[in-house]
Amino acid sequence: MNASMNSLPTSLRTASLGFTLIELMVTIAVLAIIVSIAAPSISTQLANQRVKSTAATLENALKEAKVESVIRRQDIRVVYNNSAKTIVLQNTSGTVLATYNVNSTSTVSINPNTVTAVTFQPNKVTSNVGKVTYTICDSSAVVTPRQIEVNTVASISNKKLGGTC
Repeated sequence: MNASMNSLPTSLRTASLGFTLIELMVTIAVLAIIVSIAAPSISTQLANQRVKSTAATLENALKEAKVESVIRRQDIRVVYNNSAKTIVLQNTSGTVLATYNVNSTSTVSINPNTVTAVTFQPNKVTSNVGKVTYTICDSSAVVTPRQIEVNTVASISNKKLGGTC
């Protein structure tokens, strides 16, 4: 049978309360190891989330331009400004209809390189010859890139690419 705590001397009763310095140091060391293992994974996830966000913004701008061209019965251009990191929707006279900001660490490349804008026409096609492909990456080299394609019949698709940027 165990003796109750009340029957122990006061020095033994207070000695069993709390943690020792060694126990606290071991706990902190274990936490530091766990954090150092998890930190690279978290930064990769954040970079991938930035790429997804930029791809979604670009896709939404393209879809809005497609709908606006039908509603307004005029050509609507989507222009990506790489230096200002903005996506601008404008009509043929140059009036800006909407502006979207893109994450500053995201990079967008357009293929073919000769294309500066995608123009949607009211008859639900683009004036571009062939398919236009936007590839979205991040300044971090370990992210998975995404690709948005716009074909001549104004079909917009968002794909995840294999590999890294």
